[in-house]
Order: sequence, then structure tokens, then C-alpha cells
Amino acid sequence: MSEDKDNPFKDYVPEILEYDEEVDGSDEHQIREARLTTKEDLVEKIKKAKANAKGNQTTFRGNIRTENEK
Repeated sequence: MSEDKDNPFKDYVPEILEYDEEVDGSDEHQIREARLTTKEDLVEKIKKAKANAKGNQTTFRGNIRTENEK
């Protein structure tokens, strides 16, 4: 009886599970991956556009007048 208390899993044999697309939802990770890839592409496009806008800025903004200036 003391042996059973020392090692309760001595007769345990792990079950090998097979991947089943219908049960495991095969396309969920693909949808997520596609969305993340699209997001990365859009963020990169926005960063490039902002960098180009800063580099090509030709307008000059004058000083802002305040009420106290004469």
C-alpha cells in the first residue's frame, strides 16, 4: 500500500491524440495569422507615409500670436 502512495501514476500510459481539422478548428489560426500579417503591412505602409510626409514638408508654420503680444 505504501508503494501506491509513493507512485500513484506507475501504471499510467499517456494517450496519443491525433489532430482532427474538423474538431480542432483548422482555419482559426490561419485567419489570425492572416490578420496579423495584414496589420503589419498596413502599419509599415503608414510609417513610410509619415516618414515621407516629414521629409517632404515644405510648408512653414509661423509663430502663433497670443493675446498678450502687441
